[in-house]
Amino acid sequence: MTDLSQIREHMEVIGADGVHVGTVDRVDGDRIKLTRKDTEHGEHARHHHYISNGLVADIEGDQVRLSANADVAVTFEEEKG
Repeated sequence: MTDLSQIREHMEVIGADGVHVGTVDRVDGDRIKLTRKDTEHGEHARHHHYISNGLVADIEGDQVRLSANADVAVTFEEEKG
């Protein structure tokens, strides 16, 4: 498991394929809270999404790299709760 204390605000979250997934708002417990500006429009724009620490593969510079490709990783995003 990756040390989430290394994750900072405004770091880019990318999939294993290098595609942008979101931007870190902050670490909230064992999840990464993404900024709202990266959420979809419509009903999903009203709240933050979260990425589980289980999807974090590595932290490289100013990027959090996930173990799943971006299109798969977004299906694992959690909403507040």
